[in-house]
Amino acid sequence: MMKRYLMQRLLMMIPLMLMISFIAFFMLNLVPSDPAEVALRVSNIVPTDEAIALMRHELGLDKPFLLRYLSWLWQVLHLDFGQSFVLRTPVLGELAAALPATLYLAFVTFVISLVCAFSLALICLMTKTPWIDQLVRGVIFLLMALPNYWLALLFIWFFAVQLDLFPVSGLQESGAVFLPAITLSLSYIGLYLRLIRGAMLTQMQQPYVFYAKARGLSSWQIIRRHVLRNALPTTLVSIGMSIPALIAGTVVIENIFAWPGIGRLCISAIMGRDLPMIQAYILLIALLFLVFNCLIDLLQMKLDPRLRHH
Repeated sequence: MMKRYLMQRLLMMIPLMLMISFIAFFMLNLVPSDPAEVALRVSNIVPTDEAIALMRHELGLDKPFLLRYLSWLWQVLHLDFGQSFVLRTPVLGELAAALPATLYLAFVTFVISLVCAFSLALICLMTKTPWIDQLVRGVIFLLMALPNYWLALLFIWFFAVQLDLFPVSGLQESGAVFLPAITLSLSYIGLYLRLIRGAMLTQMQQPYVFYAKARGLSSWQIIRRHVLRNALPTTLVSIGMSIPALIAGTVVIENIFAWPGIGRLCISAIMGRDLPMIQAYILLIALLFLVFNCLIDLLQMKLDPRLRHH
């Protein structure tokens, strides 16, 4: 059953990726500026009409749209994303060099977010004082409402400039991941807290909790043995789908902290009208969303066998 479902999901990903690739290729070709002219300016070459025509021929931009798309798609199927218009290096190599830094930042952010949200959810759930629950939720939701680029600048000023505790930018020094990870995690702590707390509160209202109390189990035993197990599947989908969103959402933070990841690479590509780099970035993020969606569905079926019969 699981193998057949996995095969179905993998086959469904093929038309989706084709559709995403075509839409991305089409939309990027609607950009008004000429990538050939931008490439000339980046190379400090005066963009005369002859130079632009020559560069368009060199980049393959003088061919018909459909021919260019099919040629690009054929190259992508062979893991060849072409060469960067600006850097003049293979796009795949640039992405492969930048991806580990982004995954490292996303992993640290995810761990911080999950640990903090889970701990705060337990505090909100187990506290007998209502104002503590309201205070925690209020502070978290306030931090969620603040734009992370503003928080990033505030953290740089306070922790890096005033206290000199962490480096301002880059990846080389130890502790460099702390400030960007904390900045990114604040909004996800609020999201996860709302999901975990809501699922746990729903489970706490179920009849089996009253029976467990009647058996003399403590609140912690009820949560650990019963509530967590039943609340987990409902929050798993949202938390799992937030992982590719977290990877894609590092764009702004990576640029503020000069973090050498794919988000910073994407912004540079957008500024330079580097179409092969932008197309590869879009495909990579789309693939991450589809793969994580598939993995979370499989994990959910594993945790809840009843879903296998639907």
